[in-house]
Amino acid sequence: MQKIDQTIFENLSQEARNSPRKRKNLNYHTCEADPLQRLLNAMEPGTYIRPHKHEDPDKREVFIAFRGRLCVVEFDSEGNITDHTILDWAAGMPAVEIAEKTFHTVISLQSGSVAYEVKDGPYNPNDDKCFASWAPAEGTPESKIYLEELIQKLSLRVELI
Repeated sequence: MQKIDQTIFENLSQEARNSPRKRKNLNYHTCEADPLQRLLNAMEPGTYIRPHKHEDPDKREVFIAFRGRLCVVEFDSEGNITDHTILDWAAGMPAVEIAEKTFHTVISLQSGSVAYEVKDGPYNPNDDKCFASWAPAEGTPESKIYLEELIQKLSLRVELI
């Protein structure tokens, strides 16, 4: 039995705060070939997850917010926002499932946020994500601007603890 508790959340969040990418994951799947990929993902405000979709092979993805607040955003093929929701366990909206072939991103709205992710496997870093051509690459100055524009467009409130 693998137990998931507050100590794990706190340690993972601390690692995310100290990471240049402002996120850190802890895998529960045993190998990349596992047909069900499972991981905790600690995400701090300011982390940028480039909008992407999972196709070829098609994969569904589930996000469960165990702690904090996260906004999951879906887009059409041109980059227009088609849907979004704020995941917040305490507010009664803890999870969302994203259909295969759907462009999406996750925005951390609160320091210490931790999600449990479940995705169809296997994991191959060469074809896991199809990045949106209309979204800037991670680590570029444009990515910071794009993230801020998304936050403003959706009237989101970001809290640093």
